[in-house]
Amino acid sequence: MVKILIATPEGQIIREATAEEQAELDAQIVKDNKERKDNYLNEIKEIRLEKLQETDWWVLRGDITDEQKLYRKNLRDIPSNFSTDEEYETLLARNEQGQLTHSIWSKP
Repeated sequence: MVKILIATPEGQIIREATAEEQAELDAQIVKDNKERKDNYLNEIKEIRLEKLQETDWWVLRGDITDEQKLYRKNLRDIPSNFSTDEEYETLLARNEQGQLTHSIWSKP
């Protein structure tokens, strides 16, 4: 059991959470984690789509290099190769100029 802080007219008290309160807290944690993961994924998907669209002309011109094919494949494989919050944060890391720093975003 976790301890919870309760505000009362006399001040604050700390007590053990009831089973119902604990269940509510656990459910909120699961919900918050899912929302954070969904936000990460949505941002990653938007960036990935943008990067793929920027390089569609490579495919359309008909003489795409192996390096360019690998770059586009790695972008498409992001969902299967990255799955934790830490990996998502690494993918979304930016430098002082606001540019993405992970190597997967760098065009050949």
